[in-house]
Amino acid sequence: MAQNAAVIAVCGHEAAYGRALEGRLDPGVGVVPNGRALFRAVAAHLRRGERVVVVPMTLGREPGLVADTARTLRAVPGAGPGEVLLAEPFGTAQHLVAHLRAAAGRVPADSALLVSAPSGDPFEDAELYRVAALVRRHGRHGLVEVAFDGGDPDPAEGVRRCGLLGAASVALLPASFTEVRPVGEAAVPVADAGPLVPESALRRVLDERAADARRRWSEHGDDGITTGLAAADHHGHAHTHPPGEGHGHSHDHAHPHEHGPTTGHRQHHHPSAAGADRGIRSIA
Repeated sequence: MAQNAAVIAVCGHEAAYGRALEGRLDPGVGVVPNGRALFRAVAAHLRRGERVVVVPMTLGREPGLVADTARTLRAVPGAGPGEVLLAEPFGTAQHLVAHLRAAAGRVPADSALLVSAPSGDPFEDAELYRVAALVRRHGRHGLVEVAFDGGDPDPAEGVRRCGLLGAASVALLPASFTEVRPVGEAAVPVADAGPLVPESALRRVLDERAADARRRWSEHGDDGITTGLAAADHHGHAHTHPPGEGHGHSHDHAHPHEHGPTTGHRQHHHPSAAGADRGIRSIA
């Protein structure tokens, strides 16, 4: 596949269906929600004779986006071998923990942390509580609460709870690509610790994901779509390497698996809460 293939960032609720990324990516990158918009964008590139790499913009709380994107790409007519590639998602829940820990490190230790993200389904929202628990366990802040934009508790209620629990100040930590909405009047000082991922890191990681997808096709003839179809069944894309991890592997196996740069096959398991943030190398 040509290195200058078009890149499309497909978005779900973690990126406000694309609105949160407007103006933050390279001008040549398409930003669309999944479904008809993605279908039409890919079909338009193919009609112009352009090949396409699609990157799901999730940080690990939206595994359904990967599988739904794979289904959309499989339905696009007229795509020849390697003309449409599905990249690994932008990030995983492990990356999200690491991003939040980095952001928390810039917040005074006596401040409460309010981890906030757009509300998803019950399983996605439960995942945010797990992520926040890891941030607290491996950090220096004694109070870490969770809030959901469009859900319960919302950020205003989250700040109120922090105040009732004795917090003298609250730092809002966005756990998505979106900004945390203003909370209005608050009984305690509130500071915004976002954005979670700086613009330069957004562009760099997106480039890495697209380059990895091209390399996977050129070396193994794998377009990523078949693997992506099973993503929601395994709480994320079956192969999710941070930037810089090894890729010497084939996707022909029935079971999802992962490889480090020097290791052989090993069965993939969903990481436990206690160890979910270990083994992270590059997150941005």
